[in-house]
Amino acid sequence: MIQSRVHLSDLREHVGRTVTVFGWVNTLRLQSKMQFVVVRDGTGMVQVTHKRDNGPLAARLQALTPESAVKITGRVMDAAQVKLGGLEIVPEAVEVLNPAATPLPIDEQTGIEHRLDWRFLDVRRRPAAQLMFAVQTTLEQGLREYAYAQGATEMHTPKLMGTASESGAEVFELGYFGRSAYLAQSPQFYKQMAISAGIEKVFEIGPVFRAEPSFTSRHATEFTGVDVELAWIDGVEDVMAFEEQMLTHAIAKVADAHGEAVRERFGVEITVPTTPFPRITMAEAHEILRKGGWDPEGIKEDLDPEGERSISAHIRQVTGHEFVFVTHYPVGIRPFYHMRPADDPSVTLSFDLLWKGLEITTGAQREHRYDVLLKQAAEKGMSPEPMQDYLNAFRYGCPPHGGLGMGLGRVLMVMLGLESIREATFLFRGPNRLTP
Repeated sequence: MIQSRVHLSDLREHVGRTVTVFGWVNTLRLQSKMQFVVVRDGTGMVQVTHKRDNGPLAARLQALTPESAVKITGRVMDAAQVKLGGLEIVPEAVEVLNPAATPLPIDEQTGIEHRLDWRFLDVRRRPAAQLMFAVQTTLEQGLREYAYAQGATEMHTPKLMGTASESGAEVFELGYFGRSAYLAQSPQFYKQMAISAGIEKVFEIGPVFRAEPSFTSRHATEFTGVDVELAWIDGVEDVMAFEEQMLTHAIAKVADAHGEAVRERFGVEITVPTTPFPRITMAEAHEILRKGGWDPEGIKEDLDPEGERSISAHIRQVTGHEFVFVTHYPVGIRPFYHMRPADDPSVTLSFDLLWKGLEITTGAQREHRYDVLLKQAAEKGMSPEPMQDYLNAFRYGCPPHGGLGMGLGRVLMVMLGLESIREATFLFRGPNRLTP
């Protein structure tokens, strides 16, 4: 009879029976009288215990190396003295499916940059890293669930563009059949085209490319963006309300599925936020921060990382909330397509969402009036010709709309208390990293 695989987390149900398990050799203690092998799969670990003799099984166990892929058939026994769940397997057959070379290129002391060179081993050997991807999956599922429940349509927009979108400075240029193409910095323009196409609520979870030579713990040159665009809005408040509800739903789902494991592996408590999130205008944020000695020259229009951390700490102290929307950013630091309020054209109807001091989202009400868009582009010194396809979307009855772009890696980073976005990505891409 062919033995079907039993996951290590389910061994307790098979005490006294013979099972087949698959996994990797975690550690080896090969003594003169006993051979102990700890085997690991994606669900847990078990000790394989063999009384040494001169048989082929002893020789096979003796030849094992750490991280070799193995198939082991044996009897599951109660063993109170064994720390790993009080169980052990007494082996009857051991098959090496793929031996691991020695020594391993990384160990527990290896730093992040070298671990990234061997990311497959890094993730395989650290249950916390595997948990991170399980959390990511549940988080995305929660975000999608909320969007679907609101009647949103999931779109897949091009990542190759014929003209440099938005600023032009932060795009990757590549050869395209004898001319230039650019990797999309954001699905922004395409989301807006979908709104103009009559698709009332749009979202996309997909790759975003930024040619920024940034070497910080929160920047990547390729990351996964969560983008939303909503039509027929009354104002930017509708966009913020959508986001806080979407995030709350997704975080609650993660807390429910993984809260205990995250507490154990990362030492972090996942707190489901209450809604609405606090809101503060940029002018108010500046006033509070400058009273505390931030930006003594009074010249910063935007919040630097220190400013973001300080305003988040202030809001947490006053309201107890981990999130804060900073709104009404000045025109000078926002794109031309952000709408400006009629009563104060020096600011935009835009926001950033900070979570525990890190910016995870930028959003805004978009300018949907063709003539105003042209005027605002001209003010920024932009020529309409390269953007004509985009601008055409506003010439034939585009509704009022707004949306947001959120960085999935940053959300995971804050949620799990990770030190760097490198840890929140499977294969990180930065100015100095294009491999593996």
